Amino acid sequence: MRIRCPHCGERGNEEFAYLGDATVRRPDHLPEARAGGEGFADWYDYVYLRDNPAGEHRELWHHVHGCRSWLVVTREVRSHAIAAVEDARAVARARKPAGEA
Repeated sequence: MRIRCPHCGERGNEEFAYLGDATVRRPDHLPEARAGGEGFADWYDYVYLRDNPAGEHRELWHHVHGCRSWLVVTREVRSHAIAAVEDARAVARARKPAGEA
């Protein structure tokens, strides 16, 4: 599989490290330290539960042996065909509501 880094160009996937699902959102609130506290279920879901979709999926990759950028790769998991590669910083900034730093 070849990944087109927006900074370095097309490279083999051996230069990258896969982190996981790029669509998972961290809960906004912190739960109490003990199990069963407020927000505990949200944190449990965030840490342990993941979907395993067949089809297009957004993934977080790190260009370890290159520019060391974090990337969001949109990939068809059945064929490994890559539809898009975006800089993760730009994706994160686009997610933030207006007025947040």
